[in-house]
Amino acid sequence: MNIIKIVNQVAGENTYILENDSHLMVIDPGSNREKIQEKIYQLQKPVSAILLTHTHYDHILSLDAIYDTFGQPTVYVAAEEMDWLTNPELNLSGLPRHDDMENLIIEAPAESFILHKPYQLDGFEFTVVPTPGHSIGGVSFIFNKEECVITGDALFKESIGRTDLYTGNLSQLKEGIITHLFSLPKHYTVYPGHGQNTTIAHEKTFNPWFH
Repeated sequence: MNIIKIVNQVAGENTYILENDSHLMVIDPGSNREKIQEKIYQLQKPVSAILLTHTHYDHILSLDAIYDTFGQPTVYVAAEEMDWLTNPELNLSGLPRHDDMENLIIEAPAESFILHKPYQLDGFEFTVVPTPGHSIGGVSFIFNKEECVITGDALFKESIGRTDLYTGNLSQLKEGIITHLFSLPKHYTVYPGHGQNTTIAHEKTFNPWFH
C-alpha cells in the first residue's frame, strides 16, 4: 500500500490518500481541494471510501467535493460525531473566532464505524479503534499488514491532540493512546493528523505526555 500525504493550508492538517493495486481511500480531506483532486486524478483509480478520524472543520473541508467528484464513495465517521458534520458549532467552523470562514455543513451522507471490526474494502484491510479525548468521536485506523496506524489528532510526534475544545478530555485521550496505540508493535509507523510521521517506539520513549 502506498500512502500519500497532502499537507493542507488550514491548520497544517494532513490528508492521506491510500493506494493499493486497484483502488484508493481518502482519509480526512482537508482544505486543499484542488491538490487532493489533482492527485486522485493522477492515480487514475476509483475511490473506495472516505474515512474520517474526527469531524473538526480542518479535516473535512473538501469532503463534499471529493464525494461528489469521485463517484460518491461511502463516508465513514464515528457515531458520536455523525451530527457534527452538519453542525457548524460542533465542527468548529461556526465559532466566532472563525468568522472569516463560511459555516461548514456537509451534505454527503455518512455511515458510522463499527469499532474493533476488521474492515476489508477493495483490498484495504484495517481496524478502527477509539481514541477519543481530542473530540468524543476520535478514532485511529490500524493497518496491520502495512504495520502502521493513522491517528488523526490523538497522537502526534512527541505530542498529543489539544483537549480544551468541546468534549475534550485529557485523561480519556491518554487512556485511549495507551490502550489502543501503545499496545501496537513498537516499529509501527504513526501517521498523525498534523506534523511529521513517527513510530510507536519513539512516542513511548520520547513523548513527554507519558513520562
